[in-house]
Amino acid sequence: MSDLPEPIPAATLVLMRARAKGPPELLVTERTGNMAFAAGALVFPGGRIDADDHNTAEAFGTDAATIAAIRETIEETGLAFGLTPAPDAMTVEAVREGLADEQPFTALLAARGLAIDPAALIPFARWCPNFRETRRFDTLFFLAEAPADAPEPRISEHEAVRAFWASAADVLGELEARRAHAIFPTRRNLERLARFASFEEARADAERHPVTKIVPWVEEREGAPHVCIPEGIGYPVISEPLETARRR
Repeated sequence: MSDLPEPIPAATLVLMRARAKGPPELLVTERTGNMAFAAGALVFPGGRIDADDHNTAEAFGTDAATIAAIRETIEETGLAFGLTPAPDAMTVEAVREGLADEQPFTALLAARGLAIDPAALIPFARWCPNFRETRRFDTLFFLAEAPADAPEPRISEHEAVRAFWASAADVLGELEARRAHAIFPTRRNLERLARFASFEEARADAERHPVTKIVPWVEEREGAPHVCIPEGIGYPVISEPLETARRR
């Protein structure tokens, strides 16, 4: 019988912003150092699926994971994507303040004539690591395209110390230089995303690889234990030595 904690349903939004030259940028946050999970790590905006997300999903005819990904991005970065019509900055801030006051997301949207556009979010991955962490998450990752003139994020200070736009390659460079760290699923997703020169390429890749639940495992490879994931599901790197997977 497993003594692992039950996984908490969660959702994450990978926002991609085109730029004039070079690969697209991603919206990334750095978590505060006192978080119970992934303290100080670079992550994409997201979090657990709340009970009210199910109510909002029912109201707008979509699923709770989509709602959670949109809501958490608003809460953590002050940026709203997946809403229609696209709200202005003042409206987004009003919704964000309402969420901070624990007002229902459904009511906040309805009061401002906003609806959810579920087609704006594209299922990309599902990760459910079985590492012995205090908290364990079963997380759906979504892709969404941000306009080239998407504004700079504004952090929620109790959750993040910074938020920024950067290419996947640049973020990986920060990780390799040990100027930042990320958990195993984030690194693998960054490696996958670094291959794409545009949002269209990322979307096409997501369509080629139906979302499957990824549960990493540990096995001996090249004389050392490695954390592994399956082949053929879209990831260019499918194993990493356990020693570095834990350290980074």
